[in-house]
Amino acid sequence: MPELSRRKILIAGGALGAAGALGGLGAMPPVMARPQWSWTAAMSVAGGSGTGIDPQWLWDDEVDSLMAAVIDRGDVPLVNQHLETWTRNDQPVPDGLPADVKNWMNRARALPDWVDHGKLRAAADFNKSRGILLNLCNGPGGGMLSTAIPREARAVYYSKGGADMEDRVAKTSILGFSVGDLNAYQPDGDCIVQAVKTRMVHASVRHLLPQSPHWTETSGGQKIPISIADVLVTWHSLPTWTMQKLLEWDVRMTTEESEGYLHSWQVTAHMLGVPDEYIPGSWDAANLQSKQIFDPVLGPTSEGVILTDILLGQLAEQTSPGSLSRPAVNALARFLVGDKIADWDGIPREPFWESAIRAVWPAFIRLREGAIRLPLVPSLAWAIDEAARNYLMFYLTKGQGTHISIPDTNRTF
Repeated sequence: MPELSRRKILIAGGALGAAGALGGLGAMPPVMARPQWSWTAAMSVAGGSGTGIDPQWLWDDEVDSLMAAVIDRGDVPLVNQHLETWTRNDQPVPDGLPADVKNWMNRARALPDWVDHGKLRAAADFNKSRGILLNLCNGPGGGMLSTAIPREARAVYYSKGGADMEDRVAKTSILGFSVGDLNAYQPDGDCIVQAVKTRMVHASVRHLLPQSPHWTETSGGQKIPISIADVLVTWHSLPTWTMQKLLEWDVRMTTEESEGYLHSWQVTAHMLGVPDEYIPGSWDAANLQSKQIFDPVLGPTSEGVILTDILLGQLAEQTSPGSLSRPAVNALARFLVGDKIADWDGIPREPFWESAIRAVWPAFIRLREGAIRLPLVPSLAWAIDEAARNYLMFYLTKGQGTHISIPDTNRTF
């Protein structure tokens, strides 16, 4: 384990101790509390067709075998060299890739036959007008949720990306930003590219992480990481949770906007290898699935507390010497995810900033919702959001840029 500051150790111990007092979650992996799988394919985009197998026992078999072979035969540098040149949806898969990798990627890049480009255009309009709120939920909000998902926090911490969280966050942000881009699934977009690369990374981690003694000691008995259920858990920490927050904040949206936003994430789930029978077909279906597989698995880990501290520190640094300080960032994170998850994540209380955000937020939403209907405002809002995204990526990569790449080892300590 890396050397930790006294403050981080105390925060981690306090969070886990509080969780133990509330029900022993510090001692027993929260996933053990998940109810038996009962969500049915009738609620999915597959419309009832499916096996009904609990996704906790499903992985991504074909690409898992492929990436294990790539790693074992030493082809990772070659694959990464060519993946770096693959940047657009309409771009052919690079010729220099090994034949088995190229053949799989050509199949994996195909959009599902149920894709609705009209809904994707509605999603783009929604992203254009609500980008700041969506990025707030998917960024700081989703980040704090991810560190409260024990399997995800540990998989991140003990995999190669856990050693350089700025780079890890930047690479994670690539996919998130591409989903929210106005041309995400258009020929000149890159969401297909980033989803396929992410799917390859997941498969590589499945091969590598079980070889790490640090992960096997904390995995709660899971033999292979990142099951289809785990992918769905992460999925719900993004669109499902975000839509719940938007509704909680009384953000106005049309049926077309709401359905379009969901559809963009349905397509993304498919492109990440989730079988169609597990992809929710409506928001009601998503909320039901989330209650079964997302809510019960949240809980504290020492790894999650450490990662939270790193992520919030990065967010505070990104805004300096601007408007936000670390106490304000702490309060914003707590406001987004609530006290229970914030306590699990070891986020300090900031009474002044917490009160200020609670007081100002409703007025901010009313002002933004009123202004967003005015001519040119959505375009201006998008320009500001795009500038913020570019700044974030510039900061995280220290101006050097980054791309999603295949790992060939676990984190070393």
